[in-house]
Amino acid sequence: IRDRLTRLVAEAAGSTAAMQFDQCDFDGADLSGLDLRRARFTGCSFAEAVFRKTQLAETHWTSCRARQADFEMADLTDARFTACDLNNTGWHRAKLAATHFAEVKLTGAHFHEAQVLGIGFRDSLLAGADLRGMSFRKQTLEQLDLRDADLGGCDFRDAVFEGGSLRDANLKNARFDGADLRSVDLGGLRIAHVSQFFKGAIISHDQAATLIGELGIRVL
Repeated sequence: IRDRLTRLVAEAAGSTAAMQFDQCDFDGADLSGLDLRRARFTGCSFAEAVFRKTQLAETHWTSCRARQADFEMADLTDARFTACDLNNTGWHRAKLAATHFAEVKLTGAHFHEAQVLGIGFRDSLLAGADLRGMSFRKQTLEQLDLRDADLGGCDFRDAVFEGGSLRDANLKNARFDGADLRSVDLGGLRIAHVSQFFKGAIISHDQAATLIGELGIRVL
């Protein structure tokens, strides 16, 4: 697979047209270091594929499956992922500036030390994902399922949550000053967590009543 793709890349060199791949099978392929900038992938499979240091800036991925793929140190600046299965993928030290994920499954994904300035997620599953240290400041977060995610050190100041879940997430050293949490699932939180992590955040009356109920106090 790598040899064929290398030839295609060489043939496309100098062309202004983006490479297009439809319903292709790249499962287990080593695509490290290739220049695939601006490529379009639709309905492709990349299970356990390796993209180490691959040039993937401005690529578009639609309805692709890439479970356990390794994007370590890949350049995905301005890339777009839509309706893809990216469960248990690795993004260690990847360049994800202005990269956007919409309707994507990222359960168990690891973004440790990735460069994420301007990264965006919408209507996506991030349960159990490692998002430590990411900044979502002033972003609108639409339907993000962050159950059991590691959000240690994340910056959610002035962010607006539209649905989604923070149930049982690790919030150590995360900041929520000014964040609007009124529509997000805060299940699993305790009063101690609120005073420690959510100082300055906005929650609803129902959420407040639920938290107080954890102390055995009834709110009428």
